[in-house]
Amino acid sequence: MSRFAALWLACALLTACAGGARRSRHGELGFVDTETAGKARYAAYVAEQASASATRAAVSPLLRAIPPAVLALMQENHDADELEKQLAACAVQAEQVGNARYFQDRPPTRQECAEVVETDRCGKPVTRAMQLGKQKHVLALQCAEQVLKKLWPAPFSIEQRYRYYPNARMVETVSRKEEARLIAEGCTDELRGTIKPDLVLHGDRNLLKAALTLDFKFPCPDSNAPRWTEYGSNSPYAYESQGAIYEKALGGQALLVSPKAGMEPFER
Repeated sequence: MSRFAALWLACALLTACAGGARRSRHGELGFVDTETAGKARYAAYVAEQASASATRAAVSPLLRAIPPAVLALMQENHDADELEKQLAACAVQAEQVGNARYFQDRPPTRQECAEVVETDRCGKPVTRAMQLGKQKHVLALQCAEQVLKKLWPAPFSIEQRYRYYPNARMVETVSRKEEARLIAEGCTDELRGTIKPDLVLHGDRNLLKAALTLDFKFPCPDSNAPRWTEYGSNSPYAYESQGAIYEKALGGQALLVSPKAGMEPFER
């Protein structure tokens, strides 16, 4: 309901009540009793709040993506607004703290992002962008965990790895113990085709289904636009986007969270 419609409703109530105004020996009283005026103001307020809620839903990616059943569990609609605001703040905080470790009060340049700072145990180069991204993810997820404990009314998973079988349309979890063992043994082929979102927000106790899937992205340099990773030619999901696979595997909507852009839905 628009603000105009809300005001019209209030005026209609006032007009209707004025038709039944009190009479005195001096004639009809030209005012409305306090109780009726209060009801009219309340009706206008309710209509305005409904309009504001609809407007928030139209502009908020998170509010649009939360299933109605989960939204009903949240104390009030503003909890969803607060959830989006605080998760975006986690990304900003992680960006600032991560950069401050190496660059004080400035973001790294394009050249600094491309600088090779170490090699991994397989001998592959690790750039500053990769190193910073990993550190910022740790900070952002620590922050997000505290936010979700306060504001998300259902279970959630942090960096849970899943095996996804697209032909069977089936997904299963990979335990952290099994994941660590396979990596330690160098058996990363067994992890090929698995997915590992940053955050999976469940709608109920089914931990194989997502209400929302969130990934933090920290572009380096920060002038780059945040984007979903595209799987390479050797992947079972060759040339598909992370966001698309998350949605196919887990259901729900995939959202990207970054320091500058805030929260953005995956768009095919």
